[in-house]
Amino acid sequence: MNMFRSLPAVALLTLLVGMHPARAALPDDPAEKHYLPLNRIVAIVNDGIVVSSELDASLASISAQLQQKGTELPPRSVLEKQVLERLVVEKLQLQIAGINGMTIDDSTLNEELQKVAQQNKLSLTEFRAVLERENLSYNDFREDLRKQLLIQELRRQMVGSRIKVSDQEVDNLLAMMKATGKGDVEYHLAHILVAIPEASSPEQIQAAEQRANQILERLHANSDFAAIAIAESDGQTALEGGDLGWRSIGQMPELFIEPLKSLQVGEVSGLIRSAGGFHIIKLVEKRGDERHIMRQTHARHILLKADELHNDAENYQRIQQLEQRLRAGDDFATLARAHSQDPLSAAKGGDLGWLAPGDTLPDFEQVMDKLAPGEISAPAQTRFGWHIIQVLEYRERDNTEEYERNRVRNLIRGRKYDEELILWLRRLRDEAYVEYHIEED
Repeated sequence: MNMFRSLPAVALLTLLVGMHPARAALPDDPAEKHYLPLNRIVAIVNDGIVVSSELDASLASISAQLQQKGTELPPRSVLEKQVLERLVVEKLQLQIAGINGMTIDDSTLNEELQKVAQQNKLSLTEFRAVLERENLSYNDFREDLRKQLLIQELRRQMVGSRIKVSDQEVDNLLAMMKATGKGDVEYHLAHILVAIPEASSPEQIQAAEQRANQILERLHANSDFAAIAIAESDGQTALEGGDLGWRSIGQMPELFIEPLKSLQVGEVSGLIRSAGGFHIIKLVEKRGDERHIMRQTHARHILLKADELHNDAENYQRIQQLEQRLRAGDDFATLARAHSQDPLSAAKGGDLGWLAPGDTLPDFEQVMDKLAPGEISAPAQTRFGWHIIQVLEYRERDNTEEYERNRVRNLIRGRKYDEELILWLRRLRDEAYVEYHIEED
């Protein structure tokens, strides 16, 4: 299934989950090899359950992903515990979404499915055929993707909507990054967390610290960080080997910044204490950024929109007539003032000013970017109507300062989101009723 390596994480995670339920031979007829789904309860989560087929399918999927990365797998019982905990937290989030009446409609889901197919350079029909060739259920894939999108939306509403970043915070971080000379550097980090519960006793804190020190000793003895993270970490990225990905100084938790200063690539920090427990980080890689140069486009257009007087088909004929007049030498600005139904630009002869990437609709931008200076497009359709586009000129602009401010703002927002999400999920888990029914080795 190599073709699925390019899928986004949300789709990749759901690709195998739930598609191959565990099966067991009927005990009264083993020779016939008849099978039935084995769906015993492995966890009760408030008023919901996790069944063994979900656990087995998730175990198979995550094991395959880890093996593909070359990561050593822990014993099944250890991996099973981590995977089951992830399923429990997922179930809790879906329950909260249900209580709040949240859904992902078919239109939104279909758009996401189209994106997944396009990322694999396939039509949706072709993508469905590939799933079927791999003996994977398209309907299961749809519903698994719907669940992940629902969880994303829940987190956005419950956590993301509360995150605010002030201009002062951006200024402060930019100043700090400039002072430390770290503004153009990003760090690839891995992370292990030994968590302590809220309002924990001194004995619980001591036990957690002792466990964290034992993990640290194993790491100093050259044990594999990813394998230990999978087996021992209480962090959200445990099943990814603790991988936090690339982060700048502004994006990582503040408590990591000071220990990171003394780390060389490949080295592991000492214990880092926080309210949530004991952390260990590893500096996997390090890289620097360059200046950000952006191409801007000075363009103008004529827009015809469907209304009570002209439908879409009639507007296509009208825009073709305007195109012919332009190619015959008529003045673009004059025609735009007389005919364009974009009131803001029509008054300026259709002039849109200087446009940066992302300032216009993707359909419009795709046509515009292919034009040479002075060239006029064929009629182009977007959701607003029919356009004729002309590029007047291009320019390269160094917008590093603006880019850096936006990047830093997003980094602060991402850092705050990560910290709040961890707290929210921990609170959700601590307040839930969870009862495990899994066989101990």
